[in-house]
Amino acid sequence: MHDLTNQIKQKALELGFHKVGIVQVEDFKDDTTATASLRSWLDQGYAADMAWMANPKREDISQVMPEVRSLICVALNYYTPHARQEGKEYAKISRYGWGRDYHRVLQKKLKALASWLETQGDGIVARYYADTGPVQDKVWAQRAGIGWIAKNGNVITREYGSWVFLGEVLTNVELERDCPHTHHCGTCTRCIEACPTGAITQPFVVDANRCIAYHTIENRSETLPDAIAPHLNNWVAGCDICQDVCPWNQRFAQETDVADFQPYPWNVNPTLEELAEISDEEYERRFPASALRRIKPAMLRRNASSNSQYGDSTGV
Repeated sequence: MHDLTNQIKQKALELGFHKVGIVQVEDFKDDTTATASLRSWLDQGYAADMAWMANPKREDISQVMPEVRSLICVALNYYTPHARQEGKEYAKISRYGWGRDYHRVLQKKLKALASWLETQGDGIVARYYADTGPVQDKVWAQRAGIGWIAKNGNVITREYGSWVFLGEVLTNVELERDCPHTHHCGTCTRCIEACPTGAITQPFVVDANRCIAYHTIENRSETLPDAIAPHLNNWVAGCDICQDVCPWNQRFAQETDVADFQPYPWNVNPTLEELAEISDEEYERRFPASALRRIKPAMLRRNASSNSQYGDSTGV
């Protein structure tokens, strides 16, 4: 078990993952903390229209893979140091969407890791997920020692801050486990104070109904709520405010070595005017193999127009 565990970690790093940790499912069989938190969050309606968050498999990893014994959790740094242009005419796009679709990048590496693992012994089974299945990625990442779940709901790593994508390989092999990560937010409340819509209702609890990222990416309505639209602060695709103010990100962010995450040049400083008028054809040209394709052209035009209507009223 020890030798295979070390080989898995070495292979993960060879494939380009920046962090890898392992957790044994049995250790958390009776731990109801994460399930209780998820249910409370759902019961309060904080998932908004994200019905998939209520999938019961999310509460029990054995429903995802009945024979699972261990999870190999990985993190991939996506930060690039490009700065957004100041000015009320510029639209803001979250860093995660600047370059190639992270699902594609992660899945290629995870598939390679899972396929390799299955060749290491008879009967080894491995399944992988990259934000694509009913798996509590952040919970398992903390349990595997990748980082800790911060007050804004993101996982923070000591080495890269919260600028990381998470994924995992589930396997029927019992591997040597890592220690869960401890919390290191301390008394800091910068993320809570900086959110212009008050989406972080209390430490570690985010209400999607108030979250700019939710509304610019997931909200399919023709118009944005009156409680959100005046406070967009030029965000048209996601929102990085709570990450930008985080001391861990300000001190420890480092540029990724993954070329795919370097931004398409037009994603860093587009103008609100051009996005408010973007045609479906131009959208197709500008967002190839992009995670931003979840935001349909009409939604992008809506988001940009909403910003133009209200202007930069928050100063955040």
